[in-house]
Amino acid sequence: MATIPEIAYAQSYVFNAVSIEGNRRVEPGTILSYAGIARGDRVSAAQLNDAYQRILGSGLFETVEIIPQGSRLVIRVVEYPTINRIAFEGNKRIKDEDLAQIVQSQSRRVFSPRVAEADAQAVSKAYEVQGRLAARVSPKVIRRSDNRVDLVFEVFEGGVAEVERIGFVGNGQYSDRRLRRVLDTKQAGLLRAVIRKDTFIEDRVEFDKQLLRDFYSSRGYVDFRITGINAELSQERDGYFVTFNVEEGQQFTVGEVSVTSDLSEVDSDLFGSKIRLKRGKVYSPALVENEIARLEKLAVNEGLNFVRVEPRVSRNDRDLTLDIEFQLVRGERIFIERIDIEGNTTTLDRVIRRQFEVVEGDPFNPRAIRESAERIRALGFFNKADVDAREGSSPQQVVIDVDVEEKPTGSISLGGSYSTANGIGVTFAFSEKNFLGRGQAFSFKISNAAESQQYGLRFAEPGLFGRDLALGFQLGYSETDNLNADFDTVTGIFQPFLEFPVAEQARLQLRYTLDYGHIRNETDVGDIVTAEAAEGERYDSSLGYTYIFDSLAKGLDPNTRYRFEFGQDYAGLGGDTTFVRTNAKAIAQTRIMNEEVTLRATLEGGALSYSKGNSRVTDRFLIGSDIMRGFTYGGIGPREVGTGVDDSLGGNFYAVARFEAEFPLGLPEEYGISGGLFYDVGSVWGLSDATKNKVTTPGNKVVSTGFDARHVIGFSIFWDSALGPLRLNFSEPLVKRKYDETQNFNLTISTQF
Repeated sequence: MATIPEIAYAQSYVFNAVSIEGNRRVEPGTILSYAGIARGDRVSAAQLNDAYQRILGSGLFETVEIIPQGSRLVIRVVEYPTINRIAFEGNKRIKDEDLAQIVQSQSRRVFSPRVAEADAQAVSKAYEVQGRLAARVSPKVIRRSDNRVDLVFEVFEGGVAEVERIGFVGNGQYSDRRLRRVLDTKQAGLLRAVIRKDTFIEDRVEFDKQLLRDFYSSRGYVDFRITGINAELSQERDGYFVTFNVEEGQQFTVGEVSVTSDLSEVDSDLFGSKIRLKRGKVYSPALVENEIARLEKLAVNEGLNFVRVEPRVSRNDRDLTLDIEFQLVRGERIFIERIDIEGNTTTLDRVIRRQFEVVEGDPFNPRAIRESAERIRALGFFNKADVDAREGSSPQQVVIDVDVEEKPTGSISLGGSYSTANGIGVTFAFSEKNFLGRGQAFSFKISNAAESQQYGLRFAEPGLFGRDLALGFQLGYSETDNLNADFDTVTGIFQPFLEFPVAEQARLQLRYTLDYGHIRNETDVGDIVTAEAAEGERYDSSLGYTYIFDSLAKGLDPNTRYRFEFGQDYAGLGGDTTFVRTNAKAIAQTRIMNEEVTLRATLEGGALSYSKGNSRVTDRFLIGSDIMRGFTYGGIGPREVGTGVDDSLGGNFYAVARFEAEFPLGLPEEYGISGGLFYDVGSVWGLSDATKNKVTTPGNKVVSTGFDARHVIGFSIFWDSALGPLRLNFSEPLVKRKYDETQNFNLTISTQF
């Protein structure tokens, strides 16, 4: 006969008293609240376990015991110690104070293993951002008296996980080399000690994806896609092989462009006549955005508020064109309630506010706000500049929030030089582009060497009366001992100026110039310079202007740019002379061979015409290697030669044409080194008869007074170094004269026009 098992009942307890032991800082009532057990209630073993888990989960105790003793419950705890101090060991790449900002654990707070582990993970993440994927961080606890501990984070930084190679799959129009120049991430190379963009950082790779999309989109590849990114870590965990898988698609051009509107007050023909986007041009979103901005600005000028331009793009796959219809529609009636600016500790509010073309109470235009945000960032005053719009006191009001983060805007440079011929030279320069937080540019320079002393001061207010109107001045003074020509010069200049836009891509500068010149004739000088020096001091007073047109002002074509400058100065308002000085420069640049090669052409010239008085050596054109390579400053042009005399006189005219090509040398892009070939042709010529007649010494003569072109060829090495963009020119004159002064090598700062 089978035995029937007894029924098992879950054990239960009823406690009339609760005793808490081991607590020092935490109140008993707090522990009871975590336990959730009331006197006299019947509780099960499972409920006791839940109470145990709640007390332990509070993070206040190292150990917890719950012990039933008849009708009495004993809760015995060991509190976590307090943190005496926090230390970091083994870290070199990140300073202690920077790591202290990352961790949540703090001195004189309760130690929590969970928080300490999270802190270790956060520190490891900071090293991962620097590309040190092998970094390990271990929290260690050192027991002290009075239930205190020292929390020490032991850091093993490890090496940098570099990007050993960046490749592309699916690209046919642009080479790997060209696409690598687009990316912010760079391959590792010999310069890895100074180039830190070769580290593998996931956030940077995400940014690179957007850079690639923007690159292709601006060149008409509207179907471009990144289908995947493969980042393979080497077996040693010190390098990545990154491959971008792309689909380029077809390049589209602009088809039909039209303007339509259902609004009765809108004249579609008027707006259509302002469209500059033409059929056949390679499509770019920037082109469309600029047309929208132009049409919306026209609507405001016509008194049409709340009119918005919506582009509608129709795709024609047969001929690979995109028809663009700009439709003028009625926008929401939303006004700007106010503009709030935060984070500017140095820059005054008005400097930021004048970047907005709208004020409180104006109609809200999202595109205009985005353009204002770009202008704020373009100032170069801030590490970060975020501009957002949010709803104001009503749905018809918006508040524009501007949040900026200041960055240093000034620089001080101190340099020295030494040569056996000229001795020791010292240069000190200071510049500040946000002077006193007013957005003003201020700079001065002092250069003192055996052969020359130069002093310069410049100040400019770029936003006079809160508008795009620049007012400024420059002062200059120099004394030179011309060792090559055996005469000294003293010159000075005072020049106030006013500059403002006259078109979307053009600006005009108006100026007044007061020049001072003095030739100090020492010994063994030529007849012309002697005669000019005998004239003593001279003052020239002139009014002038310069017109500048730059296609980059709107940045529409990423491959082609052209710039034109034309200026004249008219002297005769007081002073000792009357003359007209004319300067002109035209530059054009384009990229060919899938943007691998840059072609650049420059035409530059000047003319000096006197109607009262004559030019002197301090007034005439003397050009150097910055204008025509292959020759020293004053190395070509009219000269007085003869017995013990070889003086460069300068000319009343000059003209130079420069042609160059810049191309890759096959070196890794991260080196920042490329090559170039150039050909320069030009001349300096022209002296008045009165000047030439000053030669009286028998045997002396003036040469090269007529147009006589010199020709130079050479090659260049461009290096985007840590000191700045450098250019090394190696040149060889093809056509020269025996009295010219040549220069086969020069090192300059590489400038982009």
